[in-house]
This record gives sequence, C-alpha cells and structure tokens, in this order.
Amino acid sequence: MVKADRRIIRTQTAIKKAFLEIMSEKKFESITVQDIADRADVNRATIYLHYLDKFDLLEKIIAEHISNMSELCEAEKDLDWIESTVHCMEYLEENFLFFSTMLASEGAPYFRKQFVQHNIDEFKKDVDLTKGKNSGQSEEIVLEFVANAYVGVVEWWIRNEMPYSPREMAEKVGELLERNL
Repeated sequence: MVKADRRIIRTQTAIKKAFLEIMSEKKFESITVQDIADRADVNRATIYLHYLDKFDLLEKIIAEHISNMSELCEAEKDLDWIESTVHCMEYLEENFLFFSTMLASEGAPYFRKQFVQHNIDEFKKDVDLTKGKNSGQSEEIVLEFVANAYVGVVEWWIRNEMPYSPREMAEKVGELLERNL
C-alpha cells in the first residue's frame, strides 16, 4: 500500500475547504478556479494538478463523502440500528460545512439524488416485505419513501444548525423508521 504524501493531502484539503466556503457564499456558476486558488492559497496550476475543473472538484468531494458514508455503514453493520445511526449523525455533524453547503446550494439536487440513492442502498438491507405493516407493498416505493424521509429529516437538522445532538437525532429518526420498516 502506497502512503499518501502529507503535502498532497494538506493541499487537497485546503482546496476542498476553500471551494466549500466559496460555495456557501456565492453561486456555483460564478465560482472560478482562481477564486478557489486564492482562498486555498495555492496556484491555479496546483488545482489543475489534482482536478480537471470545478465540476470535477465538486464530483470528487461528493463521491468522497458518499464513499465515506458507505464505509461507515459497512463497518457498523453489526451494531444495532440506533448506535449505527448515531455514528452516521456524528459524521454529518463533523462534516457540517460540506453537508450544509450541499443541501443549501445549487449543487443540492445533484448531491441530494446521490444521498438518497446511498440511503436506498443501505435501507434495502433492512426492508422486509414478507411480514408486518409493509407486507405486500412495493419494495421500490417503500425504499423511496424511507430514504427520502430520512434525507429530508437530515436536511432539516442541518439547515436548523443541528438543534439536537447526534444521539437524540438517531433515537428520534430510529423511532420514526421503525414505524415504517
């Protein structure tokens, strides 16, 4: 396994942070690579060394967070639902700048679609349509409903600057999901 150069990691982190900060301040289409370079205190060439353009940067940031959430879910598959959700909510809290920016910006529909799909994939593991309240329901409809409800509550939580702790949110969301799964 090749160890990543700390300078590269530090540079990419600065670029991503600068980009998200700028996205929270102005519209995506008006952001330039020079804006990002100035905020990150790097040359434009450095950005182009790591990313094709601002679209590639956005795509890679989104993919990184979706991947991190998938890995988190996989690592915690043996925990009970509430404990697993607490860790997910903590991840959202730790990455507030990213999630608040993505859910409040023009990138929101694109990000939201990927976030919903990630949750559909995760909830698919828990949905049982052979018994209980959802017996006979369409799996596709149940998954869309649950994933969109979950993402909607996360959006509310983040837009309202997280008025509940990750544990409180996990418990509240867990109770709601248990009623519907």
